[in-house]
Amino acid sequence: MNMRLTGKKIVLGMTGGIACYKIAELTRSLVKEGANVQVVMTSGATQFITAVTMQALSGKPVYTDQWDARIANNMPHIDLTRDADAIIIAPCSTDFMFKLAHGACDDLLSTLCIARPSSVPLMIAPAMNVEMWQNPATQRNVKQLISDGVAVFGPASGDQACGETGLGRMLEPEQLLTETIAAFQPKSLKGRHLLITAGPTFEPIDPVRGITNLSSGKMGYAIAKAAWEAGANVTLVSGPTSLPTPYGVQRISVQTAQQMHDAVMKQLAQERQDVFVAVAAVADWRVANASEQKLKKNKDTDTPQLQFAQNPDILASVAAMPDAPYCVGFAAESENLLQYGAAKRVKKNIPLLVGNIGHHTFGHDENELVLFDAQGHRALPRADKQTLALQLVTEIARRIN
Repeated sequence: MNMRLTGKKIVLGMTGGIACYKIAELTRSLVKEGANVQVVMTSGATQFITAVTMQALSGKPVYTDQWDARIANNMPHIDLTRDADAIIIAPCSTDFMFKLAHGACDDLLSTLCIARPSSVPLMIAPAMNVEMWQNPATQRNVKQLISDGVAVFGPASGDQACGETGLGRMLEPEQLLTETIAAFQPKSLKGRHLLITAGPTFEPIDPVRGITNLSSGKMGYAIAKAAWEAGANVTLVSGPTSLPTPYGVQRISVQTAQQMHDAVMKQLAQERQDVFVAVAAVADWRVANASEQKLKKNKDTDTPQLQFAQNPDILASVAAMPDAPYCVGFAAESENLLQYGAAKRVKKNIPLLVGNIGHHTFGHDENELVLFDAQGHRALPRADKQTLALQLVTEIARRIN
């Protein structure tokens, strides 16, 4: 997969707080994604982690003083932001939020934030005690910052260094990286609601055995992540998989095809969905005579005879609704993809179907897709699944917008 922040210059500001130790990992991750990271620290931040550490991780000198003579014109508050693509303050303390909300400039970091060009986005990751976060003065400052166009990442709820628990905990480095990458993505689905199914289903034979397939869920989860990055509200109905829930996505876990069908229909009844993407590899049949107890193997008894019943067709059911969302289906074939894919799109009566060869993609990190619509078909060359997900989300956004 391509590094998603290649060519981006990010000014990473650090204020005083124990969460500074997490920014070492964030810096490393930003650099691995291709970003050029310039660290600026307040004097408070240097009490928790050294400038030497941050210089080693970013590969650039760290600035802490607004009178730093290493800048030719002695104006680091101007020069450090003029070619920046974004400023991220993490951790962002209560005091620093006050400074930003009121335009206070009493050190290098606060001054460069206020002096930044209007085209440079400012993002903050609050980190503080739960009582400090809930304080009315802090909440007034947060509202003012959001009104001023500052992006606020978090905070999360959880255990805090002081021993208390609640809102105020800074997002984890991986979450901050996800938020940063998403900030640079076009919001082509902003305000849209997407419902996505992913993963395999599992049809019980008895309490310990069942029928399933080789789907890993990776493609569906990648699409959910890409749609969230594009600004959508995403609900993911997932069969059994070990994948972590994509950041920002609501996940509903199910096991069987019937449970997936019921969860999808419930979501459609509760909230209008603009797009339904049926990525899950749903079992066509279930065991109608599943045993309530484990079936025992015994040489003196006959082999159990399984009886099958057809599962509901989730995609066809959604597409047949009078106010159906824009439906995107997936077809995993083992042969004759162009023939079967085109036929399946017509049979399901949907505007867009995505086809692939199942045994070439199940469990793998890469895939190649063919898009089928009323005009014919078009191939998306083999790539990692996240790259393909971004391309597919762009296609969906173009079609519904």
